Amino acid sequence: MSETSTPAFGGRRAVPPNTSNAEEDDLPTVEMQALVPRGVSLQDYLNVTSVHLFKERWDTNKVDHHTDKYDNDKLIVRRGQSFYIQIDFNRPYDPRKDLFRVEYVIGRYPQENKGTYIPVPVVPELQSGKWGAKVVMNEDRSVRLSVQSSPECIVGKFRMYVAVWTPYGILRTSRNPETDTYILFNPWCEEDAVYLDNEKERDEYVLSDIGVIFYGDVNETKSRSWSYGQFEDGILDACLYVMDKAQMDLSGRGNPIKVSRVGSAMVNAKDDEGVLVGSWDNIYAYGVPPSAWTGSVDILLEYKSSANPVRYGQCWVFAGVFNTFLRCLGIPARIVTNYFSAHDNDANLQMDIFLEEDGNVNSKLTKDSVWNYHCWNEAWMTRPDLPVGFGGWQAVDSTPQENSDGMYRCGPASVQAIKHGHVCFQFDAPFVFAEVNSDLVYITAKKDGTHVVEAVDATHIGKLIVTKEIGGDGMKDITDTYKFQEGQEEERLALETALMYGAKKPLNTEGVVKPRSNVDMDFEVENAVLGKDFKLSITFQNNSSSRYTISAYLSGSITFYTGVAKAEFKKETFEVTLEPLSFKKQEVLIQAGEYMGQLLEQASLHFFVTARVNETRDVLAKQKSTVLTIPTVVIKVRGAKVVGSDMVVTVEFTNPLKETLRNVWLYLDGPGILRPRRKMFREIRPNATVQWEEVCRPWVSGPRKLIASMTSDSLRHVYGELDLHIQRRPSV
Repeated sequence: MSETSTPAFGGRRAVPPNTSNAEEDDLPTVEMQALVPRGVSLQDYLNVTSVHLFKERWDTNKVDHHTDKYDNDKLIVRRGQSFYIQIDFNRPYDPRKDLFRVEYVIGRYPQENKGTYIPVPVVPELQSGKWGAKVVMNEDRSVRLSVQSSPECIVGKFRMYVAVWTPYGILRTSRNPETDTYILFNPWCEEDAVYLDNEKERDEYVLSDIGVIFYGDVNETKSRSWSYGQFEDGILDACLYVMDKAQMDLSGRGNPIKVSRVGSAMVNAKDDEGVLVGSWDNIYAYGVPPSAWTGSVDILLEYKSSANPVRYGQCWVFAGVFNTFLRCLGIPARIVTNYFSAHDNDANLQMDIFLEEDGNVNSKLTKDSVWNYHCWNEAWMTRPDLPVGFGGWQAVDSTPQENSDGMYRCGPASVQAIKHGHVCFQFDAPFVFAEVNSDLVYITAKKDGTHVVEAVDATHIGKLIVTKEIGGDGMKDITDTYKFQEGQEEERLALETALMYGAKKPLNTEGVVKPRSNVDMDFEVENAVLGKDFKLSITFQNNSSSRYTISAYLSGSITFYTGVAKAEFKKETFEVTLEPLSFKKQEVLIQAGEYMGQLLEQASLHFFVTARVNETRDVLAKQKSTVLTIPTVVIKVRGAKVVGSDMVVTVEFTNPLKETLRNVWLYLDGPGILRPRRKMFREIRPNATVQWEEVCRPWVSGPRKLIASMTSDSLRHVYGELDLHIQRRPSV
């Protein structure tokens, strides 16, 4: 019998699962427990005439709870902290004979033991950690209450009622959407699982609605701004909808471990109709290319209104949307970028790169890939499910890479546990450990079937792990939070601990690692600008008193940022003769025409140089990526930069290429200044400039940012941004 046949809960449970914040059942306005005698009127008892929630942006409820930035006219409070409400009755309230209480209800089948029905008693003094309401004012017919929620309360949108006791039963206010109350996680409350004790960190990781995402290459790091927009109109409801769509039980929504794990599964659309469809193949028909998005707002609003996954995302888009989800609900969160991130298909903590005997890469045998960079998130929370000391930052990743418990998700994994090699602790610690700690092993696959290890590079993977600095747009190096410095005793110990827990298998290669060669080889790629020629210089150093001849091979490929090659655009072989103790430099010209035709949106070129010393049969191998310098979008502003005043924004782009750009889209975004907008241009001829003007009226004061992007059929990943300071409206 199918599980969905009616009733779905028959024979197994008394009530159906409570998995939707949006669905609701009204509580009865009258619950009689006895017959009302003739001549007794229920109107003689206390009756509620109105309820005031003090929910304006400037009211103490929103200011004290740090929710005054939400563009939402309902009351939004954080759990574990008191807030004020006022109830007006039909006559003065007499505490000796009148009895009433406030009730909060969420979902369709409220139960007190599940935390979905919360009766709040009127008490003489509020107790820390418990629901309660204390009368702070009783004047005329009005009573003002200080209401305190539990720091473990469910996070979501509650319906509010006031219930008055009579000798014959309960009189309850009728359903009023105006009194709906959102309750969020509270990083300001010491008893909350997401408590963060540093004010500057709370400002950055909870209240900042614009961030910076780092990408590019470890030697040429690039950054772009991202609008999280967690306070924008409709975003809080969209984040609650994401949990509804996951059919997450309401009783689990007060636990940040569960909420972040469900979020990591739901931000990608694989296997659960989540928010974003991933695409890495450079074909983005019927959708927006990942590089064109300027922020999360459009994506989340489109997902909620269409109830279908949005196309398309790649790792930084998944991370950007996930960060919005976490910060919006009140969980401190940040985006981290790991340069040279290992995607270890066989989970042996080893990235095997197989070479042919002539030094070329054997693409059939090489299955593991090294991403130029990979973005994921960290969320701050305690971990009562783990031993003491593993709370704090937890790695969570919503990019669909590998299956975890049957779904594409990853984390939360304790960053502290990853650093110390304790990969036995849930969730998905071995996968994150491999992303930052794998060894790169070059193996020659000989024609007779044997494998010879040519070189082991233990420092290439997880070369640099960064996040945005607090209070600025610069980069903060957090590599040491994930791993000890290479070569330290603690680093060896962490690796041995991971080995003990079975995260790494011993190096399975026939033969031995070869002794070091007498010849050193390296190469450099000069700064390359999109559409221009550039040079690559290979240097050889002979450290011995012998004369050597070298056969070298250079391969240049266009690669996806995931390290997967799309097409080889350059092949060159050359011979070099090295005199004893000499140094030689070989230059190779890379022409624009060779790479422009097949360029991918991240404009990433990967070079692989292998050289064989003919006399000793030693093989030397080196690989490097370079990211082309791409033009930018220019943003200008004229008019008063004041809340409520009209301001003109101009977006400008000049085509630097020798070809016409077709199907050009410009995107513009700026949280608190304007809603996300876009405009299309059929084509932009070489060296031509297009302009687009929009009039907007800022509604948030303080430091703000305008962010623009450009996408077209043949050129993508083009950005621009402008920092602004919006003044408050002058008081009359």
